[in-house]
Amino acid sequence: MRLALFEPDIAGNVGTLIRTAACFEASLDLIEPMGFPFGERALARAAMDYAERAAITRHADWTAFERTVAGRIVLLTTRGAQPLWDLAFRPDDALLLGSEGAGVPDHVHDRADARVLIPMRAGLRSLNVAVAGGIALAEARRQLR
Repeated sequence: MRLALFEPDIAGNVGTLIRTAACFEASLDLIEPMGFPFGERALARAAMDYAERAAITRHADWTAFERTVAGRIVLLTTRGAQPLWDLAFRPDDALLLGSEGAGVPDHVHDRADARVLIPMRAGLRSLNVAVAGGIALAEARRQLR
């Protein structure tokens, strides 16, 4: 199981997802470009001591990431038609999260094998991307036990 973050804008969310991936024994793919400088110092600040326990892969762009995907790409999106818990997760799924400001472009949305949403209260726009990633990963792990 892997989490993937498309062109992240906020270092703190990357740090939270690194910690989440480490705790759930999932890998984390970071698809560049990122909206902030990301190096060893930023990694240490954002992920604290969890970075060394997480399997993190940086990809130069969407195409580089896409070449590494062996299973399905499951996109978490407010435009999803299927509730998260109605999808039968597989161990090789890549749970893709869009950038905080823009989500994912149409060609990435169209490429996803599944598009799921986290049902929430009517009238509210969206969850924080790191929170959404944690919810999705926890549901996938719950199903797969």
